[in-house]
Amino acid sequence: MSYGRYGSRVGRLPREAFRPSMLFLGLLALLVVSGAMLYLGYGSDRFNVFLFVAAGWTVSLCLHEYSHALTAFKGGDDDVAHRGYLTLNPLKYTHPLLSIVLPLLFVLIGGIGLPGGAVWVNHAAIRSRFMDSLVSFAGPAANLALAILLTLPFTLGLDSGGNYPFWAALAFMAFLQLTASVLNFVPMPGVDGGNLVYPWLSPEWKRGFNHVAPFGMLILIALLFSPRINGWFFSVVYTIGDLIGLPTGQASDGFSYFQFWRTSGF
Repeated sequence: MSYGRYGSRVGRLPREAFRPSMLFLGLLALLVVSGAMLYLGYGSDRFNVFLFVAAGWTVSLCLHEYSHALTAFKGGDDDVAHRGYLTLNPLKYTHPLLSIVLPLLFVLIGGIGLPGGAVWVNHAAIRSRFMDSLVSFAGPAANLALAILLTLPFTLGLDSGGNYPFWAALAFMAFLQLTASVLNFVPMPGVDGGNLVYPWLSPEWKRGFNHVAPFGMLILIALLFSPRINGWFFSVVYTIGDLIGLPTGQASDGFSYFQFWRTSGF
């Protein structure tokens, strides 16, 4: 295998490098089946909401990381294809615990779309600083696009038919995407928002950035436990939600359905 100017492997890539993994396709199947059962009111609504949201959130985590990887590939980094990042396999993205399990845990206990771990990108192979910033921008942009897409049925008034828990779950899924996009755009070292500005920093600022980056996610999580910062965060989320037509009341109901293990009046 030959290597290009920046150390990126050059040559014909196998089709398998771009083919969706069976695990991702299985998650999609679970999303569709649980969504159909929920819409039709077949089985336990609360358990179906749990399956529907958990599958949908995991699929969105894969799409978030895939967006990073695809943009990096278009920008000149062939290594992302060789590492399997373009197969949408959740097990390929950095570390399953940080990329999948931890974000799922935050959804379970707090209803917040925590950013997952990022793909490893060979930034030296990216052809320009603008493209390097675009790699970081692509992930949270995918979350925002999903939030708008999931909100669209509500803005079009299509939520009058079917089982109410289905629409509550869909609103909650949109809410999760919105929280994920807002968190990801925070200009914190080690988070997508910080990585977005990194290529434009001076060498001195980059050195400071690199010292903080390994702890950036932990700092961000800790800040969310501050009542004032937490209030500011959700104020931004609800403001954007109102702008795109997200029914936050239904999203709250969706979260209540999602936590099926808790006693509820639903």
